[in-house]
Amino acid sequence: MHSSRRLLVVPLFLMLSPLAFAHSGKVVLTSNAPGKFCTGMTFDGEHLWVADHRADVLYAIDPATQTIARTIPSPGFWPMGLAWDGTHLWNVDQARGTIFRVDPVSGAVLEAIDAPSGKPEGLTWDGTTLWVSDARAKKIMRIDLSDGTAVKTVTAPSKSANGLTFDGTYLWCSDRMSDELYMIDPESGEPRLIVDAPGNFARGMAWDGSHLWCVDYESDELHRIVRDDDETYVLTDTRKATITFTHEVKVSGPPDRGLHELETYLAIPRDMPQQKVLSVFFSPAVEGSAGAAVGDGSSFVRPESVRLEQDRWEQPVQVFTYRDVSSGMGVESVMRVEAEISAIRYFIFPDRCGTLEDVPADIRERWTANGSKYQMDDPYIQDLAQEIVGDETNCYFVARRIFDHCRETLEYKLEGGWNVAPVVLQRGTGSCSEYTFSFIALCRAAGLPARYVGAIVVRGDDASLDDVFHRWPEVYLPGYGWVPIDPQAGDKDTPRDRAAAIGGLSNRFLITTQGGGDSEFLGWYYNYNQAYGTDPKVEVSVECFGEWEPKQ
Repeated sequence: MHSSRRLLVVPLFLMLSPLAFAHSGKVVLTSNAPGKFCTGMTFDGEHLWVADHRADVLYAIDPATQTIARTIPSPGFWPMGLAWDGTHLWNVDQARGTIFRVDPVSGAVLEAIDAPSGKPEGLTWDGTTLWVSDARAKKIMRIDLSDGTAVKTVTAPSKSANGLTFDGTYLWCSDRMSDELYMIDPESGEPRLIVDAPGNFARGMAWDGSHLWCVDYESDELHRIVRDDDETYVLTDTRKATITFTHEVKVSGPPDRGLHELETYLAIPRDMPQQKVLSVFFSPAVEGSAGAAVGDGSSFVRPESVRLEQDRWEQPVQVFTYRDVSSGMGVESVMRVEAEISAIRYFIFPDRCGTLEDVPADIRERWTANGSKYQMDDPYIQDLAQEIVGDETNCYFVARRIFDHCRETLEYKLEGGWNVAPVVLQRGTGSCSEYTFSFIALCRAAGLPARYVGAIVVRGDDASLDDVFHRWPEVYLPGYGWVPIDPQAGDKDTPRDRAAAIGGLSNRFLITTQGGGDSEFLGWYYNYNQAYGTDPKVEVSVECFGEWEPKQ
């Protein structure tokens, strides 16, 4: 039966991708799969092995020529994951719920053990024993080879744990529902890296010692994939938009009273890896100039002066100065930005992040300083940072421990105002700014440089209005530089969504502000601030919002 099916298999055709600009997850070779229903993969040091559940065969493929070297019958009738233990193949049969040890030459079944779950799919060998994934149960299990029981179970990263492989340090898992591949710490079960899957139905995975492989069940293709190289991030989903930020002040009170002096501060966005600022335009013009007025000319006033400043965090700020704004009058200060904004994903390998001692002295000095919202000298912050971090010195793991503590301890809730870090951490609730202050305080107390960024956000549709905004932290990782890490966004149930908040941003944010706090212009605010003096019994209301307009 199997020999007649093997006669239908033809040599494979190669499609090579250029190696230039390769990065983690980059496909560098694509070829036809040996069958139409391929599932599991593994590598035996010489050949790639691929299982086909319809043909009921296991193919040995020469990775250099992409031709089939030989086939052997599968041990059951629904072969899924494959693994290589250095001497023998292992194959899990989903229909029978059995894992078979197989002679790679004859195909003889040498051993059979029960799988640890009802829907086993992925399989890999970690040098000592087998790991099995179950897509239905969303689990990945390390098993006892004597009887197949699970001795360690971790939650699958996302929706469907399909293929598995082990690269000597990390587990890799494919997810056909999320269309992603995950690099997983086998001890904690937490993903350390997320890359896009090479196709729409990623199944079996293999590690050949230098590259990952993945078989796609929909396209019937094998993909050779870069695990890691010198590229530290990738940009995707670039959008071009015009963002108009309006800061409006209205004055009310007795007719003969008003506002003596007002300074409005607008944070100016800058180029970043994921953000290219094409133009920035401000209005209104100064009093007496030919520039266009804001408003109808009768209820709004022009500034007396407009100037560019830079605060102690090197944040550029546009300053509008207004004088003698009477009751019933208003002031509008507007910034219009054209920008190209991309989603960014950093490829963070913890062993490349260095230790606290590797942080440059000037960065450590500036970005570990205390601040009124951080209260780093509070014994509670000092003790808590020591309790969380312990003796850890690797910058990634210091940040990750603090990230995990903040997301596990805090619940998003708007209490009103921005309380200091010790209050927020003991209370257990906070806004995005309070999450940020708490995270930064703990990082700085542990010696890890941290700062915050603030942004105007796309809310729903591409053409949208934002009057809420968002702030999150960044940490300095030697070898990577400043990397976004958002414990509030990472306060999610799935390991994948937690990992996505470390080194990842969507294209929904125009970052206006990079700061350490207590700016001489912005204070502890971001995007904007204002300072003014008034007559008695005068009320001043401030309204700010950002409007997104998509561009082709």
